[in-house]
Order: sequence, then C-alpha cells, then structure tokens
Amino acid sequence: MTRTAKLLAELIALPSVNPAFLAARHPHAGEGRVVEFLAAVGAKAGLDVEFHKALPNRPNLLLRLVPRWKPQRRILLAPHLDTVNIVSESQLKPACRNGRMYGRGAADTKGSVAALFTALCELAQSKSRPWTSEVIFVGLVDEEHLQGGSRALAASRLKADLAIVGEPTRLVVATAHKGLVWLNVETRGKSAHGAMPHCGRNAVHKMARAVELIETDYARQLRRARHPVLGCATVNVGTIRGGTQANIVPDHCVINVDRRMLPGETETSTRRDLEKFLWARKVKARVSNVKLKPCPALETDADLPLVKQFLRSIGQPGPRGVHYFCDAAVLAAGGIPSVVFGPGDIAQGHTADEWISLAQLDRAKDTLLHFLKSLP
Repeated sequence: MTRTAKLLAELIALPSVNPAFLAARHPHAGEGRVVEFLAAVGAKAGLDVEFHKALPNRPNLLLRLVPRWKPQRRILLAPHLDTVNIVSESQLKPACRNGRMYGRGAADTKGSVAALFTALCELAQSKSRPWTSEVIFVGLVDEEHLQGGSRALAASRLKADLAIVGEPTRLVVATAHKGLVWLNVETRGKSAHGAMPHCGRNAVHKMARAVELIETDYARQLRRARHPVLGCATVNVGTIRGGTQANIVPDHCVINVDRRMLPGETETSTRRDLEKFLWARKVKARVSNVKLKPCPALETDADLPLVKQFLRSIGQPGPRGVHYFCDAAVLAAGGIPSVVFGPGDIAQGHTADEWISLAQLDRAKDTLLHFLKSLP
C-alpha cells in the first residue's frame, strides 16, 4: 500500500463515531483516538501541534507548517474526523479488494483526512516548503451532528485566505454547496371515537393532502429556479407521525421535511415560503424550523486568486457544486473563503459497505501536494 492508503487503514481502525449517535461513554465515541494519532505522526513530520477548544473534551486538531519567512497568506486543510455510527464491528477492520478500501469513514471523510494530512507531511519534508505561505491541517470535530468544530473555529481569531474542506467530491473542487433546513409541518384536528369519525376532524387526512402537495406541486415549483452549478432546490418528506390507535380519530399529525436551499435562500424565507404555499391551497398547517444551528448554502467566488490558482492547478476550467451541506459554509460564514475537495463519492458515505477508490485516494494527495508546492 502507498503511504496514504496505509494511513487511511490506520484511521479506519480507530473508531471516531460522533457521540450524538451513541449511548453515553460508549467505547467508540469521539474523535480523541484519531486526534492523538495524527498529532503524534504530525509532530514526527515536523508540524507544530495545537489543540483548539471546540466542544468539551473534543478539541479540533491543528497541525501547522510554518513558512520560512513571515507568512503573507494562510491555507487551511479542513476535513472532519468524526463518522456516523457503525452497523457492525467489521467496519472497523479495513479491507482492500479490487482497488478499493472498505471501512467506516473510508469515503466520509477519513479518505480526505488521509490525503490532506499526507500531502502536508510530504510538503513539510520536501525541499519545496513555502516561503511565505502558512498551511494548517485542521481536523474538525462534530461535522456529522451540529458542526461544533467548524463553528468554534469560525468564531475564533484564526483567519485564513482559503479553506479546503475535505469531503468526497470525486476530486472536483466545489465552490458551492446547498444549504439545509429541517421543517416540521403540523396539522391539527379533533379527536373522536373511531366508530363515529364524523364527530371528529382527522389531522392525518389533512396531512395526507399536505404531503401530496409538497411532493408534487411544491417540488415542481422549486424546479423553476436553477442555480448555475447547483441546479434546483429540493424537498423531501422524511417522517410522519400521527394518531395513537386505530379506533381514535387523530387530532394531531406532524411531518419532518428536508429542504435543500440555494444561495440567497434563508431558513426564515424557506419556512415562510412553505407555509404560504400550504395556506394558499387551504391546508392550515403550522411550519417550524427544527434545525438547532443554521446550515446555509455556500457560494465562494471562483475568481478569488487562491481559488483560481487551485482550480488551475488541477485543470478544472470553472466552478462546480455539490448537493450536500458541510463545514465549508460554516467557515465561509466566519469570513474564511472555502471550497470543498476530496477523494471518494458521497454516494458511498454512511453506507454499510462504505468504500473508496485507492487510485483516487492517491490522486487526491498528489493533486493537493502539487497545489501546495505552487504556493510562494
């Protein structure tokens, strides 16, 4: 295996499941094992090690390559270290088959961690160490839940001229991604005995009409507006809960709606838009936002000098986008221009047989190293 693949195998074997998905004090919880491992390896490579307070007992890891002269620009390499939960212990045993490496986090995003980290270590040990560009690997915590790591970093005094956020983009540099808001839609009725349903008002029946309208007319309405690289906004009804038992007319029903936003849309405007849509069709429903933290869309200017240089270094002619939300928008909201880049395909993320192409993993490292060596 190459150096990057070997590192990825070691990372997969270190569980770093986001604690939000596990019982308290579960042995697989937290990014601590990965933080300690990368800190030790980074120190041996000559990187300065720092721990940045993010969440209680869950710091971000900063590995800093100091330039030879006074720094004039700062680049962040910022993948996240946490994963979703495992479905079996075998996912913590990396396996290579047919040019792929399997294991939890292989694509999302320990592959990016391995590629970005190895590129920085090789840069630190090469003769092409930048003269005036500071490069910092930032291992972020909590991306899979509330983005506590990136939110703490964005609120800190650490500023940068560009953040390359590691996510599975299939080696595309994404300058934009969609935002995310989760909306609860509630309908109310009046309970009654199931033998006399005419004495009540069925909240589930009312919601059935709302679901049909959202999945058809509202989705069609969203498709009328298209972003140059992100396409259209989307909507999905993910859950529905209503009623208590078959012989009672339900007086309450609620659905949870996943709404992907385009740049320029906000959580407030999205909530009001859906509520207005339903009321205009005589469906009286209460719409509320249930996301605990804002998850805006990302749109970074592709003409910024460092973004243009990165695009040029990998031979990408123009801006591209991805449909999922990630830490990039959080860092951008904190004043750090951000793009998304990494090996792997998001279609493999969170799956039972998650995998990444080893050839793509190594190309990601080589591509990033080429860009870093081009920095002054």
